[in-house]
Amino acid sequence: MEKRTLFDNTETAFVLKSDSELERAYFLFKMIANEPLVRIGTAVTNFALKAHLPVQGLIRATVFDHFCGGVDEEDCMPVIEKMYAKGKVSSVLDYSVEGKEEEEQFDHVLNKTLEILDFVDQKDAIPFGVFKPTGFGRFLIWQKKTEGTPLTAEEHKEWDRIEERFDIVCKKAYDCDVPLLIDGEESWMQDAADELVAKMMRKYNKEKAIIYNTLQLYRHDRLEYLKKLHEEARVYGYKIGMKIVRGAYMEKENDRAAEKGYPTPICESKEATDLNFNTTLNYILQNINEISVFIGTHNEESSYKAIELMEQQGIAKNDPRVWLGQLFGMSDHISFNLAAEGYNVAKYLPFGPVKDVMPYLIRRAEENTSVAGQTTRELDLLSKERKRRKL
Repeated sequence: MEKRTLFDNTETAFVLKSDSELERAYFLFKMIANEPLVRIGTAVTNFALKAHLPVQGLIRATVFDHFCGGVDEEDCMPVIEKMYAKGKVSSVLDYSVEGKEEEEQFDHVLNKTLEILDFVDQKDAIPFGVFKPTGFGRFLIWQKKTEGTPLTAEEHKEWDRIEERFDIVCKKAYDCDVPLLIDGEESWMQDAADELVAKMMRKYNKEKAIIYNTLQLYRHDRLEYLKKLHEEARVYGYKIGMKIVRGAYMEKENDRAAEKGYPTPICESKEATDLNFNTTLNYILQNINEISVFIGTHNEESSYKAIELMEQQGIAKNDPRVWLGQLFGMSDHISFNLAAEGYNVAKYLPFGPVKDVMPYLIRRAEENTSVAGQTTRELDLLSKERKRRKL
């Protein structure tokens, strides 16, 4: 198949969608395309949930079911099995409850992550586990560690508990032989997370990559960080696991840098970010014997680039060290067409109680409106598939 038209195949892209699901997707992206509407919808939804108005059913039937797998693991299974059986696409179960601050909530997320690792062990359709560093401890503690601010005695205990949670879950992943993706977050807490994840890699990645960190490549310093980590990995004799994404907190990063008067860590332009992503991807694939990669991208050019670089390096389409991933509910034209060609593809499948997952869903809707062309491309493909089916 001609490479550059691979993602235009809408029949393969929407193989899983019934006519009514196709219509719902079209309606949702039409709404998302209208930025003021997203703002109003977000505010109204937040208010309705806080006021305990009966909107959960409506949210569940529309935006939740489009972007999420379900309210718990079992609820997600029909979606997971359908994607794997019909589309050859795997899933990453992502417990998407954000912004918690209490110790018992962190223990709950730890237990949830351990449960998921047990749940996915032996399931070919779910090849990875995943969690966010701030799911295991307060943002402020991460920030203080990153900034080198001394911790109080009580905070030292909190940090010890964070390290312990990390070690428990990383050991579990190692014992289950399930690779574990650790998400990236804001730059002013990320150094502490990077150090702790590297410590886990040293311990658990001796034979192969089990523990994966995340590089957000809208940050111009990340390739340099990877190269330093690579040198360290060679010295200590461990493999690197890396998920690469463009990043999810750009406006927040730029606003904070402006407010505090330091240079923004974000690349100066979209072109610079794209170049940084593709250069880093190239560096990883040239060092595939030492660095395994999960390529998280909704960008068609980067996906074509991955195909091209894998061919150049003689890396098999189904090499277990290379995965490509997109979010559930977005970029099906990339996921399902790549999977149909034999590449390893996984959808990030968020799940959790409807009201707890709303912050995540709102961020997704806002991201879609801020990424130029993303929503337009989704709408074009959905329109094309609607026409094809009518014919």
